[in-house]
Amino acid sequence: MAKRDFYEVLGVSKGASAEEIKKAYRQKAKELHPDRNQDNPDAESQFKEVNEAYDVLKDEQKKSAYDRFGHGAFEGGMGGGGPRGGFGQQGDFASAFSDVFEDLFGDFMGGRGGQGGRARAQRGSDLRYNLRVTLEEAFKGVQKTISVPTAVTCESCHGTGAEGGAEPVTCPTCSGMGKVRAQQGFFTIERTCPTCGGAGQTVKNACKACGGAGRVEKERTLSVNIPAGVETGTRIRLAGEGEAGVRGGPTGDLYIFIEVKEHPIFQRDGVHLYCRVPVSITAAALGGEVEVPTIDGGRSKVKVPAGSQTGKQMRLRGKGMPALRGGGTGDMLIELAVETPVNLTSRQRELLQEFERLSEDNNPEGSSFFSKVKSFWDGKR
Repeated sequence: MAKRDFYEVLGVSKGASAEEIKKAYRQKAKELHPDRNQDNPDAESQFKEVNEAYDVLKDEQKKSAYDRFGHGAFEGGMGGGGPRGGFGQQGDFASAFSDVFEDLFGDFMGGRGGQGGRARAQRGSDLRYNLRVTLEEAFKGVQKTISVPTAVTCESCHGTGAEGGAEPVTCPTCSGMGKVRAQQGFFTIERTCPTCGGAGQTVKNACKACGGAGRVEKERTLSVNIPAGVETGTRIRLAGEGEAGVRGGPTGDLYIFIEVKEHPIFQRDGVHLYCRVPVSITAAALGGEVEVPTIDGGRSKVKVPAGSQTGKQMRLRGKGMPALRGGGTGDMLIELAVETPVNLTSRQRELLQEFERLSEDNNPEGSSFFSKVKSFWDGKR
């Protein structure tokens, strides 16, 4: 059976550019891959046909020969490649399949890149440090000194990993590619080079201080400015204070994550503070004045209206937390909690019982509630 024209197989014109040919090949290879067409018995042969066409048209010399002589350019020993009747030879199929894998998945896996697959210098890892501060420190802002264990550039080899700071040499196993290939049946398997670990370079004499890693573990002491207004979850970035890069790569960053400790008096909600203040029955009934603390260490006097109930709130404007990076200050909300006295003396009991007899019309909330209860029960009869 006569072979189809390679341009027709890929669906491109004879004057198509290398980029157009590659794009058409990728699309065809994806459409016809046997794994995606298990119900199509012709998928494998069509897939091979597409790869054979691309194997010729992607190479300028082969393409030129094909344009002049057609399929005959690769028959009868012409072209220096011997017979290439489709994928009759195992090596041809393995090579083509390797190209398929790299073209389809090269970008995702890192590909061969613009440096022949050589591993580039790597940026150092970012580090995280969890820092707890008090509510008072979050209110005012504070400077903290922290100790961070991290990897820093080895001073003995200046990060090269070689004794005396000598430059690394090209890996003899992978010739600087960082990868090695092995033939397994119809497939060419590509693995990370075991000698250089994918770096593409090795050192002849490893630095004794860092063992050839180019980095050493060290604990660094840093001073961190915590701005006023931080809250739990606030993240502070210190650029260049993370781990040192590999093979001369840039240093990572350090991220400080803030946790504000719970306070025994104040509860926080964004920029606002809440303070629950107990008041006596007498103060709540007659009205009065109560002194409350503020987060800045000061004191404020708050008037308690006569007849105040538990849960009543009063606002102190501007006595809350500052907004991070400006934007004003929140308020402090005072919530009253009317206390019931305990451990009464006999005289106190007598006075309260007398007060109770005289207070039938002084409890509006209770009177309203029990009136509703009575109507509810009457409706059930």
